Amino acid sequence: MTDTKSTHRWRFFRVGGFDQVRLDTAEDLVNLGQLDPKLWVALSCPVKGAEFDARTLALLDTDHDGSIRVPEVVAATEWAGRMLRDRAPLAKADGVLPLAAIDDSHDEGRQLLASARHVLASLGKSDAAAITMTDTADVAKIYAQMRFNGDGIVPADLAADAGDAAAITAIIDTLGSDADRSGKPGVDEARINRFFDEAAALIAWNDKGMADAAVRALGDDTVAAANAFRAVRAKVDDFFTRARLAAFDAKAAPLLNPADGAYSAISAATLAAGREEIAALPLAQVLPDAPLPLAAGINPAWQDAIALLRDKVVTPIVGGRDALTRPEWMQICTTFDAHEAWVGTKPASAVEKLDIDALRTHTATGRRERLLALVAEDKAAAPAADGIAAVEKLARYCRDLMPFCNNFVAFREFYTGRKAMFQAGSLYLDGRSCDLSVKVLDAGKHAMLATLSGVCLVYCDCVRTGGEKMSIAAAFTDGDAQQLMVGRNGVFWDREGRDWNATITKIVEHPISIREAFWTPYRKLGRFIGEQMHKFAGSKTDAMDKQLAAGVEAKATAVTAPPPATPAPAAAPAPFDIAKFAGIFAAIGLALGALGTALAAIVTGFLGLKAWQMPLVVLGVMLLVSGPSMLLAALRLHKRNLGPILDANGWAVNARARLNIPFGRSLTKLAELPAGAERSLTDPYAEKKPVWPWLLLVAALAAGGWFAWKHFM
Repeated sequence: MTDTKSTHRWRFFRVGGFDQVRLDTAEDLVNLGQLDPKLWVALSCPVKGAEFDARTLALLDTDHDGSIRVPEVVAATEWAGRMLRDRAPLAKADGVLPLAAIDDSHDEGRQLLASARHVLASLGKSDAAAITMTDTADVAKIYAQMRFNGDGIVPADLAADAGDAAAITAIIDTLGSDADRSGKPGVDEARINRFFDEAAALIAWNDKGMADAAVRALGDDTVAAANAFRAVRAKVDDFFTRARLAAFDAKAAPLLNPADGAYSAISAATLAAGREEIAALPLAQVLPDAPLPLAAGINPAWQDAIALLRDKVVTPIVGGRDALTRPEWMQICTTFDAHEAWVGTKPASAVEKLDIDALRTHTATGRRERLLALVAEDKAAAPAADGIAAVEKLARYCRDLMPFCNNFVAFREFYTGRKAMFQAGSLYLDGRSCDLSVKVLDAGKHAMLATLSGVCLVYCDCVRTGGEKMSIAAAFTDGDAQQLMVGRNGVFWDREGRDWNATITKIVEHPISIREAFWTPYRKLGRFIGEQMHKFAGSKTDAMDKQLAAGVEAKATAVTAPPPATPAPAAAPAPFDIAKFAGIFAAIGLALGALGTALAAIVTGFLGLKAWQMPLVVLGVMLLVSGPSMLLAALRLHKRNLGPILDANGWAVNARARLNIPFGRSLTKLAELPAGAERSLTDPYAEKKPVWPWLLLVAALAAGGWFAWKHFM
């Protein structure tokens, strides 16, 4: 594709700091295969999370891997161009497909046209000249009206014979089902063949065993007897092994019977015969070489199973009795050896949940052939049925292909003020609405890459009534970040107009505006002065508290301590060092003099300027303070890039999609009064501004002027 020389004349527009292809006409769409992928804004986008028609995205994602890539977009545009004689509906993007626009000069087009007419006829609109998205909205209903829909899946109600329908139901119950195009559960050729093959294997296994006299040792009662034998075999073996150990060593008998602690552990509980702790105890009391009682003295958890063993197994094989010896038990085990070996060869299959008689009924002669014939007949209708799917796809492409490409090949929808498919809605918070908001699955992982965008991102958890949740990342591209903090609440409106409660969970800090950068040095200075004043006041308060505590402690000590036998002589007061204090006062005087001289020089120089020069000096000083911050912010704001924000969501953005300062203002709108609104500036609760700062300023200026006049005039 990259080596093909383009014969189509392309047009480009520049926005976002890079060139983007104009996609205005249907010819622009169908020739996208000739456009160098290096000129595409995106090379891949995820299906999940996009604010676009989900069915259209699924049709574009032909390999069903969850991402739409360049070859899939090119294939869709070329197919749509091949199906249309008149390609104008692709550019109109209204979802209306005129029948006359379909190209019936080739077989695929003729089949598509016939299918479109079939759909209209099924809706009672045989005379319609066009088919719309509304006509193809519920394709499942259209398929439900067709006896065969071409997918090779046969529901039970498709079979005319009741036995065949019952067999399909049995296959679904044992092996599962596939969804028919109409939405009904059905079976395909593979499931039919698997069912009949596995059923045949089970029937053959059963017939082989039933023909072996050794396997059927008890005739028709063999299966029931074998089940009763198998249920207790391990427990009976355990009893006779314990009895033999007790005969081997008499000291072992007490240890092989339950200890007293076993009963004390369960004595406080509400007991039932089937409790696991009771079932774990031996079948009966263990004595040296004792027989197994079949009536009295049996563990309550096993009484029913032993009674069934006595009636179904012991009596038919060794005769009626109340106790079973070990040799008799070994005879019983030998009787079932052949049966157990046969059971061990049973084929593993999901169809074994059906009994042999049911399997024989469902696999009656000719039934497999009839079911496979239904599948073949259904597949034979594939061209007509596929044509209906093609009609739906083409109608959707006539509505969605142009908008999709203007969200993928170019970001025209985004840069022209319309909502792009990656924009989830708008976040309202801190007197602003942020239109560049994207859904995220994991804020931490998203932020690791998205921070490279240079955009201030605020991550929010959004919740709706009913417990529905999602997470978003909103870009703040105008205003300032003073009031943005984790825990603040806002409201998020999604593309469907639904409102969500939004709470800030994470902030990725970056410059937001030049205005914010201008005030940043002054805010930092204000914070610094406030912090220093707070520290100073805090230190003075701590010192005062310590001094007060020390005084109280000293007073308490003086009251409680016994008087000294001989009063200690009072310490002589330190002599007044006038030289020391003179030095301190001199240093203070020099400092004040230096400050006064500097202030006088500044005031004198400022007053010596002409009136028109004074504002320029003030402006220059402000620029000197704020200029570096503004310059750095401007450089960073011009480099803001949309790419990392989308790449963190699974996109492959192929361009430096910048969010410069003017475009950033359009993405984050500040609160403004409506045009023509009346505004009263009288605030009855406004704080009165103190006068003393202005008095201090006037006094300082007066003192500086007097000092300058006294010394320099």
